[in-house]
Amino acid sequence: MKRSHLLAASAALVLAAGAVAQAASGKLVVVSWGGAYQDAQKVVYFEPTKAAGVDMVDESWDGGVGVLRAKVQGGNAGWDVVQVESDELEIGCEEGLYEKLDFAKIGGKDAYLPDAVHKCGVGAILYDFVLGYDKDKIPADKAPKSWADFFDTKTWPGKRALRMGAKTTLEIALMADGVPADKVYEALRTEAGVDRAFKKLDTIKKDLVFWKSGAQPPQFLASGEVAMTSVYNGRIDAANKKDKRNFGIVWNQALYTLDSWVILKGSPNVDAAYKFLAVAGKPENQAKLPNYIAYGVTAKAATPLIDAKLMPDLPTAPQNLEKAKMIDVEFWLENNDKLTERFNKWAAQN
Repeated sequence: MKRSHLLAASAALVLAAGAVAQAASGKLVVVSWGGAYQDAQKVVYFEPTKAAGVDMVDESWDGGVGVLRAKVQGGNAGWDVVQVESDELEIGCEEGLYEKLDFAKIGGKDAYLPDAVHKCGVGAILYDFVLGYDKDKIPADKAPKSWADFFDTKTWPGKRALRMGAKTTLEIALMADGVPADKVYEALRTEAGVDRAFKKLDTIKKDLVFWKSGAQPPQFLASGEVAMTSVYNGRIDAANKKDKRNFGIVWNQALYTLDSWVILKGSPNVDAAYKFLAVAGKPENQAKLPNYIAYGVTAKAATPLIDAKLMPDLPTAPQNLEKAKMIDVEFWLENNDKLTERFNKWAAQN
């Protein structure tokens, strides 16, 4: 769930100094995404890890494999366990930035969903990019049902918000234009398909604003700046629970992916890192996460333990998962640079 990758130099220096201090103290340093999600992790994973005898602290980051590359190659990473997005998992693994995982130490591969098992990481959460809107402003009888409705500014007036970048935005545009979800990446592998996506985006460009951090879409909805937005499903749930909002989710045509835990190469606290991963992988611990934020969990035995009342709000609920399309990591590893360059040029044009 990536935030802005542009870290201010002063913030980076403070972060680096803190990381070195933590490493020198011998504490296990676990790094996640901050906000409501990390608040939930503190209760569900971090406190039980400390109770199990692990001396640990947690920090947050904004993502970007370059940050991890600099830490590992600098020889003093300062971080031990980091939650990464799917592309960061693949790139970092290929570059040797992570330890190869011994799943025997964390319950075995069969304890996890197949998509959560990777030689360099273990799945932390499954989450969706969904269409979000404010139920107080759009009544139930006029609720949007698909990305095609997102692009219909006549029936549903108002601005729209999409993630700043090609990934997810192009998929959404093609589905809105009638491309079946299971044909989206086939289309994007052709010049005609990419052209079609940008042509569709052109139809609402004057009404578009872009978000960079996961906190922004709920803020846009709350302020009334936009009528609809793409958004992480958990951010909608958190806004409804913590801020008493009445935001709605359209699960149809959602795009889903997984984040994973990795152990940075050269970590001096590998044994403690495995103890943390074991705690975070326990079904009874994972089953508590949806009490705080609506992300899907990765331990197979956790789902039956989740409060049944919470299941309809989770991306892993069968009725939600069957409507979703998994983001094709391999496609984006191959095409991200050229599509991002084209997207940035398009976004900069009036």
